[in-house]
Amino acid sequence: MAKGFKGGPKGVGNMGMMQQLQKLQEQIQMTQAQLAEETVSASAGGGAVTATVTGDQRVTSIVIDPELIKDGDVDMIQDLVLTAVNAALEKSREMAAERLGPLAGGLPF
Repeated sequence: MAKGFKGGPKGVGNMGMMQQLQKLQEQIQMTQAQLAEETVSASAGGGAVTATVTGDQRVTSIVIDPELIKDGDVDMIQDLVLTAVNAALEKSREMAAERLGPLAGGLPF
């Protein structure tokens, strides 16, 4: 007999691995669905601009303080919007990594 051969029906070990992978895939899909429902927010300019993003990186709202508009400094407003959106996206990525990371660590490769 070949060294390391354990006998038994061919593919039995693979069936267990396939079931584990299927369960893992279901857990990942469930977590992704939960992330799509959760939001994080970030602000810039002392709260003058606030961006809200879902856990699957979709911007759901941008709130600009009306007082900021009165100043009329379009370049500053654009910079604050970019800063708030990028900060919210970063928080969203961190949340996704925190939730999905342990699941990816369970891959049997």
